[in-house]
Amino acid sequence: MSQLETDLLESLSAELSQKLKDNEDQSLLEIIRPSFASQFAQDAPELAKFREAMAQSDSMDDMQFLRSFRECIPTTNYESYRPFIAKFFATPCKEDDVKNMFAPGLPYFFAMSSMTSGKSVKTFPRYRPPPHLLQHPLYLALPPSDGTTLSPASMRYSQILKIDCEDGQSKEITVCSLSIGFLRMAMNWDAEHDKERLDLWVPGQTDPYAISLVKSYRAFFVLNALFALADRRVTTIRFFFANVFVNFLQYIEDEWSLLVDCIEKGIIPDIENLGHLRAPLEKLFKPNPLRAAELREIGPPGIQGWAVRVWPDLKRFVGITGGPAAAAVSKAFTHKIAHVLGPSIPTQATGYGSSEGSMATPYHKGNLNADYKLMFVDVFTEFLDVRSNEPSERVLSAHELVTGGHYEPVLTTRNGLWRYRIGDVVAVKGFAPDDGLPIINYLHRRDGGLMMAFGTTCTESQLTNAIVSAAKRSIGQIVDFTIVGDERDTPITYGYLIEIGGEIANDTRMATQHTFEDLMAANDEYRTAFWQGRARRPTIRLVEKGTFAEYRQQKCDKTNVSISQVKVPIVLSDLTFREWLLSKVIIEL
Repeated sequence: MSQLETDLLESLSAELSQKLKDNEDQSLLEIIRPSFASQFAQDAPELAKFREAMAQSDSMDDMQFLRSFRECIPTTNYESYRPFIAKFFATPCKEDDVKNMFAPGLPYFFAMSSMTSGKSVKTFPRYRPPPHLLQHPLYLALPPSDGTTLSPASMRYSQILKIDCEDGQSKEITVCSLSIGFLRMAMNWDAEHDKERLDLWVPGQTDPYAISLVKSYRAFFVLNALFALADRRVTTIRFFFANVFVNFLQYIEDEWSLLVDCIEKGIIPDIENLGHLRAPLEKLFKPNPLRAAELREIGPPGIQGWAVRVWPDLKRFVGITGGPAAAAVSKAFTHKIAHVLGPSIPTQATGYGSSEGSMATPYHKGNLNADYKLMFVDVFTEFLDVRSNEPSERVLSAHELVTGGHYEPVLTTRNGLWRYRIGDVVAVKGFAPDDGLPIINYLHRRDGGLMMAFGTTCTESQLTNAIVSAAKRSIGQIVDFTIVGDERDTPITYGYLIEIGGEIANDTRMATQHTFEDLMAANDEYRTAFWQGRARRPTIRLVEKGTFAEYRQQKCDKTNVSISQVKVPIVLSDLTFREWLLSKVIIEL
């Protein structure tokens, strides 16, 4: 039995359960007390029953306040908040109209959803956390490191909202990705003064500030690679999504000779028009012939442990490997990232969360890439039992969960979301022995499967596991993939579009069969539908090399979402991108 299995508790003792209950009560009160005075809490139809209950009781009684919340607040979705959020996007926007909208004061920024599913963008207000939490690791966009950190950061934003304040001044609120918003908030970097920071080099980072303003996807990664390769003192590699590191490595491979030559001569490469950003970058980049010679001897990424040879002091790799990014990492991580890092470099996820809020941190006594410990810092998390047959879904507290159960997290946040459903499914692995908090694993999106015409849905996990298994046996190294509905024949089926690295395996004729067999074994509904003639085998088509890198660049350009936040959806619903990807098909297996 492993150390992890002996550490985790299967169930909570009465004493530990009470300790967790007390923690829950205190954390929930700290979050909802300030938000109760917000415009949303006072006006939203969904909270009418709660307001009525509070009006008929002592609102200062903490236990009554919590009881009313648990009994009267329904689960909500984005539509409940949309009309209130829309007020920030009105022109003109008056401070009186939006002040205290979801939490006290005005938001510091609006976080954009990453639109993985292809649906329209959602924006969520993010307020500055209370002073006692500002140094919490959750809000530290640049965690302390004992050396230099390779952590490409884009400052790109979608738009700036202008709020006309009561004193005649105006306040600008940036609409951007969560990672950019946290970085700007931590450093007090407003968009208005971006150009005044072009000569800035944040201590401990490989990339100067000017690179963060580069708009071109290719130029952003090539320049980050240039400055990172020139610095042999890197101790930490940190990517918001771990699989983006694979793209970063591809740019290093493709531009290796150019990068090394530039390091030797101390020049910025003649890539996309950098405009006013070129001068500060040239000022900061110096010739380093000794480093260039060292890099030439090592060669481009390829050998096992390449990263440790390039950066001898490298100690760890950090990046989101759980949540919706897990599938993308699983198909690239084993083949590329682990090979490049070598066995001596540990990997760790940054945590589990979303644009709506951060729910859990890696459990340090478990699998740092998959096990997450619930925390009540940014959000208070409750749960819906996805296996429940109850006609009305009952919201469960953390102390009511059971090991092995599958649940959908429901968030109440410091930023004014009340029992908000995020649509994920997590499994409870056990409970931490010190405080009883659940240790969870992300499974898939609750609605993340592709609903076929025959009425069955395979989950993201099932769809991913099937193609990953087939790749190992009969396809080769998958760089990336997505799934569309294949309607070329009836009934509709799962159409895999995949990009591979290297050569195609010799036994590709078996790939579709292997994928089919895995789906049949994993999903009872799919198996029944197939035998009833309502389903058919999945299809697998290969796309040109570089297709998914181009997809990310187009997505970035189209949506203005951060370069570091663009990821490929497991199931693609955007019709425009679907047709574009189909035009890149080169062969069907």
